[in-house]
Amino acid sequence: MQWEIVVGLEVHAQLSTQSKIFSGAATAFGAAPNVQACEVDIALPGVLPVLNRGAVERAVKFGLAVGARINHRSVFARKNYFYPDLPKGYQISQFELPIVEGGEIVIDVEGSARTIRLVRAHLEEDAGKSLHEDFHGMTGIDLNRAGTPLLEIVSEPDMRGPHEAVAYAKALHALVRYLEICDGNMQEGSFRCDANVSVRRAGAPLGTRCEIKNLNSFRFLERAIEFEARRQIGILEDGGSIAQETRLYDSVKDETRSMRSKEEAHDYRYFPDPDLLPMTLDASFVEAIRVGLPELPQAKRARFVADYGLSAYDAGVLTASRELADYFEAVVRGVPNEPKLCANWVMGDLSAALNKEDLDIARARIPAGALARLIGRIQDGTVSGKIAKELFEAMWSTGKEPDVLIEERGLKQISDVAALEAIVDEILAANPGQVEQYRAGKDKLFGFFVGQAMKATKGQANPAQLNEIVRRKLTP
Repeated sequence: MQWEIVVGLEVHAQLSTQSKIFSGAATAFGAAPNVQACEVDIALPGVLPVLNRGAVERAVKFGLAVGARINHRSVFARKNYFYPDLPKGYQISQFELPIVEGGEIVIDVEGSARTIRLVRAHLEEDAGKSLHEDFHGMTGIDLNRAGTPLLEIVSEPDMRGPHEAVAYAKALHALVRYLEICDGNMQEGSFRCDANVSVRRAGAPLGTRCEIKNLNSFRFLERAIEFEARRQIGILEDGGSIAQETRLYDSVKDETRSMRSKEEAHDYRYFPDPDLLPMTLDASFVEAIRVGLPELPQAKRARFVADYGLSAYDAGVLTASRELADYFEAVVRGVPNEPKLCANWVMGDLSAALNKEDLDIARARIPAGALARLIGRIQDGTVSGKIAKELFEAMWSTGKEPDVLIEERGLKQISDVAALEAIVDEILAANPGQVEQYRAGKDKLFGFFVGQAMKATKGQANPAQLNEIVRRKLTP
């Protein structure tokens, strides 16, 4: 009997506010240790938290985007635990009454749509960071992150295996970036995943889960779940039992290791924070945010299929990020009659060039308008598709416009019928044996004649015209 892997994710998305959730300190990444930790963040006596309106707006925006219930009254609580990077001895979070409840994320699993239910999304503050390197055996504490606004997004255990978990995390990552509530930078810790993993026999109740903390890449998320599932299956098949605990993933050894026994809610002794009144939202506040929602990934994919005639796969690739979708549409505006050709260039040559240099679309060396002009030169017959690829590489390396490069390099496509006929006549005259074989039924030789003509024109012959001329000249 097969084992089933069950996964639920808790994702911490750092909200894109310029200041912290309960203070005016900055949230910029990369500052020297402890220069962005004010009196509120380090919990000096007598200071009081003041809620950041921007964080609330971003949480509501997320809740509306996933079809969740927005609680017009929610409560901040103190989550009590003691750790060196938690100055107050508690974290301000939400527990019984979060701002967002329910909702769902739709993911694609091998061409089929799967709905992953959400439990909640709640606001909370981040803790500081413990630094263990270069301190001569001691640990340093950087409190710059203390108080940074987070939206913790908790799913139901609806994912079955690492591939579904990664698909969900990627869909969530794309959504928060579409909404512009989080920059999604996993290397900087702006988007972090905790994976709750358990295994069970098919049809059996849910097994005991272990939580894997702070996974900051999709690759590590997948590998951590794979290892943890193998570990649990091995224990169960040997007759053992799974201890509920929190584990860390070691990417160097590709394994998880125990961090601490898993706490339950009562271990944190939650109670309402007496320094913060219950948060109340009126209907007009929520409605104003609803009106301002952007087009969401699922709706954009459907529109790309309907308006541009793209396949569901192509639409999915092009809407993977808001920036890529915007780039594609800018290209299409320049070549409105060729959406599929535009899609092929964006997903093909452009994506390959970006991947080669590990760049995101915002740093593409060819602006959308320039790529549209290149595609337009294919469309109007100025250059062939083959020459266009050479031009693309030159545009990427030099930043020059396609028309400038065409002129400089003499790459304009030969479309003069008389000139092409003269070239074809010379080739047929030089290869009488092949002409005879073709006319005797050896059709594959057609490509030989076209290739010879392309060679003679250095690839600049108009392919459609050339094919028509060769076919006409070979017909007895």
